[in-house]
Amino acid sequence: MAIDTQTTTTGPHPAAPEDGRLSGRARLVLFVLCAAQFMVALDFSVLNVALPALGADLGMSRSALQWAVTAFALPSGGFLLLFGRIADLYGRKRLFLTGLAVFGAASVLATLAWDPVSFLTGRALQGLGAAVIVPTGMSLLTTTFPEGPQRDRALGISGTLMSLGFTVGMVLGGVMTDTLGWRSTMGLLAVTAVVVLVLAPGLLPESRTTERPRLDVPGAVTVTGGLLAVIYSLSTAAQRGFGDVDVWGTLVAGLVLLAVFVAVESRAAAPLVSLPMLKRRTVAWGNFGGLVTFSMMSTVVFVLTLYLQETLGLSSFRTGLVFGIQGLASVAAGAYASKVIGRFGARRTLVWSLVGQGVLGAALVGVGTGSGALLATAAVSLASMCHLGAIISYGVVVTSGVPDEQQGLATGLVTTTQQIGLTVGIPLLGVLATTQATLFGGVRTVLALDAVIVLAAALLVAVGLGRGRRA
Repeated sequence: MAIDTQTTTTGPHPAAPEDGRLSGRARLVLFVLCAAQFMVALDFSVLNVALPALGADLGMSRSALQWAVTAFALPSGGFLLLFGRIADLYGRKRLFLTGLAVFGAASVLATLAWDPVSFLTGRALQGLGAAVIVPTGMSLLTTTFPEGPQRDRALGISGTLMSLGFTVGMVLGGVMTDTLGWRSTMGLLAVTAVVVLVLAPGLLPESRTTERPRLDVPGAVTVTGGLLAVIYSLSTAAQRGFGDVDVWGTLVAGLVLLAVFVAVESRAAAPLVSLPMLKRRTVAWGNFGGLVTFSMMSTVVFVLTLYLQETLGLSSFRTGLVFGIQGLASVAAGAYASKVIGRFGARRTLVWSLVGQGVLGAALVGVGTGSGALLATAAVSLASMCHLGAIISYGVVVTSGVPDEQQGLATGLVTTTQQIGLTVGIPLLGVLATTQATLFGGVRTVLALDAVIVLAAALLVAVGLGRGRRA
């Protein structure tokens, strides 16, 4: 996935008309691939509203709840590039099926978890499975559907279902937690993985690159180890303090590993991350904007989940409805984002989307202890519309002007930024909400910091990209 090479496809190939309409078999293939991506998106959100119930059942402290999210997100982001490359070498279908099997087994473990360790182990293995499913599923989609109307339609359907996956996850998480308990949310993921795993072998063609690029194992080991160490140290610093020896030791080790990763990539024949590509202004600043919008919005969702249930006393179901409205607002924004980008340009759209997200995030600081559900619903929904505008526009910014033979590199960076953004936000800021004297005070502190970071990022992106230029 990190390099763009010619691909060979073996096995049944779904033919489709030139006008973009999909044949019956092509629809089934698209259903399988979208179902897998939908499942991963669901996993990012379905557990959020169940966190208080999960913590009470397994005996996890409030400050430890962020690991229910982080344990999944760390491996899913850290191993993404490595598994994308392995799939190129040894077959995307084969690895896709392996990822589904790992994800399904991990979901069973998380469903049956008897203590925090067993649950977090299941979540980490789910993240590992997702790190396989996401790049292989996208590669299978782009190699199965030829460039043009067919691929455009397939990618449009896939992107829409990914957005809906997050929305449906929040609503389903609330309903299922209230009626069946939090374990049912993990059980749903296990069932979905089994269904896709049964259908996929007979439908998906095998594909791999005709070239045999070297596997950049040193790069994968150093970047994954570095990210894990840095995130772990920052997550535990809020609980132990930055004066703790373990915190400093882990942080330094992580930074050293990331520095080694940069050195390795500068010399690797087939690097996981192209350093010359990162020097392009649109790629660097576009991905920076994407990193901020993903990390800060995931933090808002995390702290608002705790606020709505533990401060306002809303049920899991009602909390799910709040985020359901948020998700529907995002889907609505997605329908108009391309028109806005076409009129104002992707760079301006990215900057002003970040500004909108930051301003509306600041409005959330006005929530109170006795009321605030209406303000939270309105502000987070509008902020999510800006968030989706930032997501779409940063992808356009990063890939604009990149030669066709390097598009694989650019899109690989976009996907990696998404996963890392979802990984770092909650450990960096979310934990502050759970370690303050009062939860409400911690939530307001996090929301204020979140807004400042997004607005500062908007200014930096505007300067970095050039405010007057169009993508």
